[in-house]
Amino acid sequence: MSSTKQRLWSLLSARAAIPVPGVANALTARIVEDLGFAAVYVSGAAIANTFLGAPDVGLTSLNEVAAHVGAIRDAVDLPLIVDADTGFGNVSNTWRTVRALERAGADCIQLEDQTFPKRCGHFEGKSVISTEEMEDKIGAACEARNNPDLLIMARTDARAEYGLAEACRRAKAYREAGADILFVEAPETEQEIEVIAAELAGILVLNIVEGGVTPALSMDRLTELGFSIALYANLPLLAGIYAVEETLRHLKSGSSGPRPPIATWERRQNLVRRPWFEALEQRYSKGQSTTSKSSQ
Repeated sequence: MSSTKQRLWSLLSARAAIPVPGVANALTARIVEDLGFAAVYVSGAAIANTFLGAPDVGLTSLNEVAAHVGAIRDAVDLPLIVDADTGFGNVSNTWRTVRALERAGADCIQLEDQTFPKRCGHFEGKSVISTEEMEDKIGAACEARNNPDLLIMARTDARAEYGLAEACRRAKAYREAGADILFVEAPETEQEIEVIAAELAGILVLNIVEGGVTPALSMDRLTELGFSIALYANLPLLAGIYAVEETLRHLKSGSSGPRPPIATWERRQNLVRRPWFEALEQRYSKGQSTTSKSSQ
């Protein structure tokens, strides 16, 4: 059986756009896998929002992200694309970040060229480091890999500060530096998306953020343009917030009317693999039975 890293490379090399949902935790990743998606994105913004109750402004640490990746890796067999922000520092920090996230279970690690502390790619007030510094980070990331099948995704946020032409120039430089996948963040029109597709070769990502500046295009259109990943980094999180608020609003109201739909008890237990864990305990229950008999 091929590894998750090899499966991811095979998926992306087909150059047919696939939707990749973003998650903050293992439970949401289980939903993504159970519904048949081909890969999952571990979102730094979603971790900051759910784990810290804070915005995506560079507050999470490498250890916090690695712990989430490890839990998700144990819960699903999907390829994991992991948001590593700016590498959590300079070249040395980036090297350590790649080592830590690869060990935790990442199959692809995304690095961006923002200054620290970073901001959400669809926030105002972003700034970027020099092209040369980001090239060095990509080089360090590639060197840090233990497994050559680990993919490095290079994201540029230069569109907001310097325009689309500079963002494309940087993306080309990042590919030359060793990046396997290119990600130009926050194009604002379909025409800009078309320019990115025409200017850049190789595996491309489009990040479709609900409430952000990038228009949503169909999978067929993205495939036609040459994109491999349609990233929906915040869609599951927004859906979850809405569902929880609606249910709790109904509870607080004291209404006896119909409650908003919720998952069943059975759905919850199947999603967290209770039957699998029960079967595991039954397969290894000999010692437990012997102990209890001998103690009687």
